[in-house]
Amino acid sequence: FSAEDSTRAAQADNTIEGTLAIMENGYAEAEEGRSSINSFFPDCATVQFTPNGDGGTIVLDFGDGCELNNGSIVTGMITLEYGAFIAGTRTIEYTFQDFTYNQNGVSGGGTILREIANDNDNPQSTVNESITVSFPNTEITATRDGLRIAEWIEGVGSGTWTDNVYSITGNWETTFTNGFQRNGEVTEALIRELSCLYLVSGVLEIEQQNITAQLDFGDGSCDNIAVIIFN
Repeated sequence: FSAEDSTRAAQADNTIEGTLAIMENGYAEAEEGRSSINSFFPDCATVQFTPNGDGGTIVLDFGDGCELNNGSIVTGMITLEYGAFIAGTRTIEYTFQDFTYNQNGVSGGGTILREIANDNDNPQSTVNESITVSFPNTEITATRDGLRIAEWIEGVGSGTWTDNVYSITGNWETTFTNGFQRNGEVTEALIRELSCLYLVSGVLEIEQQNITAQLDFGDGSCDNIAVIIFN
């Protein structure tokens, strides 16, 4: 068992989850006008929205360094491109340019299927991802491939980002350039409060090095503590 590899896997998950939350909120603010009272993005961030018929492009530019209103430190750019809604859904393509999240590099991209409302009348994003994370002081990188579904369960229509809460399900495989590999499947929905840097609850079943365990993110408290349950 490698504590170092397991720690990097946790860092990769947190980096990707934080990055996808930024994209979801950037789209919701620019295209859907969801944060009319209080924006998630401070003055150091530039959100450029360019409509194009029934679709458009959103560029989230954080320059050489920007602290978001939830405390995340980000640099570089994220680009979202999309077309028209078809039967209540639209496909968004996303890419990264020199983007970092809390000093971890993020590259790659994928697609987001955005639904105006799901069966619970909540907005929902289904992400097909192939995202690579690089870490400071090492040449080892991690690539996460998988499917992630985020349902916006609280804060819809409030006009501010501070009460936004997402319920996340899905499964993904994380592969490292040193040969380490970890698979994850959400068995109890992961809960992300946008005001917190970390997942606050939920259970991720992980498989690595021929063992299976559960990673429990807690009782809803905003902290960087999770419990691993094995046997």
